[in-house]
Amino acid sequence: DPDDDADDPDFEAGISEADLMKALAGNREGLVSALQDKLSGLVGKSSGLIEFLPPKIKRRVEALQTIQGEHDELEEEFQKEKAELEAKYAKLYEPLYVKRADLVKGTTDVEHPEVEEVPEAGDAAEAAAAGADEPGVPEFWLRAMKNHQLLTEQITERDEGPLKHLLDVKTDKDLEDGEKGFRLHFYFSENPYFTNSSLTKTYYMVDEEDPILERAEGSDIHWNAGKNTTVKVMKKKPRKGSRNTKPITKTEQCESFFNFFSPPTVPGEDEEIDDDEAERLQEVMEADYEIGAILRERIIPRAVAWYTGEAVEDDDEDEEDDDDEGDEDDEDDDEEDDDDDDEEAEE
Repeated sequence: DPDDDADDPDFEAGISEADLMKALAGNREGLVSALQDKLSGLVGKSSGLIEFLPPKIKRRVEALQTIQGEHDELEEEFQKEKAELEAKYAKLYEPLYVKRADLVKGTTDVEHPEVEEVPEAGDAAEAAAAGADEPGVPEFWLRAMKNHQLLTEQITERDEGPLKHLLDVKTDKDLEDGEKGFRLHFYFSENPYFTNSSLTKTYYMVDEEDPILERAEGSDIHWNAGKNTTVKVMKKKPRKGSRNTKPITKTEQCESFFNFFSPPTVPGEDEEIDDDEAERLQEVMEADYEIGAILRERIIPRAVAWYTGEAVEDDDEDEEDDDDEGDEDDEDDDEEDDDDDDEEAEE
């Protein structure tokens, strides 16, 4: 019983260091749940420290606790209003995303002047002219994603074929059974690569504010024969003298953006994994979540700027600002070290 454990002086906050390290290392659903159960029994209970403080200090700490309580109430109100504000603006953004999708897909168009401006000669101009009669904006999402430094590393040359058919990317937080997290939706035109008209990737969170990822799930892709970009087919000649004269065919997993829809599986409560495996799982989950967060928070809201390359310049400026701040901190540290050396020399 959590309450009995919490009253036990040897319980020590109800969490062993080993359990905590395992939970942090692996984001294990079972361990996280166990930790939450233990912590729930401690809500409102004193650690025992305050009972042994001198009376004056004890009263000051109690006053600090009152201030903290008021802060926590405000924080709760802030999170509630923040959620309401996000929901409000999500509804306001939606019509704009619909207009954007319609233009990209070519279901709507803009007015064109009778005499079109002739672009200057060049490879880029020739490529643009070649697609002038196509509806919408061809390869819009492929180009937008490839302009992001991390996403372009995930997209192989083989991935470009199916990604040219990507029509729209959306996100929402409408998960089943009140689960916390978000879902990404990828919509495709009919293509020779797979039969899915849409693919989804869902992130289930233990806590959205930190954030702490519980697990992720992706769509099963129904690849057409010979079109799977996540595997490569290896053919080997049979050994000399072998009765089988046909080449030996073997498939191997390979790098592909579409591996994004096959996230790592979090082990169940009864499954044992060693520390190295837990660390590898943690790294893979963090990398997978980073891609999802980039798509949700940066690419989808500013897809046009990523397509044109304007967002790339903004990103570069932000990185330069961060580098400048880091350089200033380093200079300050160097000056402090020099001052310390001068004081030691004087002594």
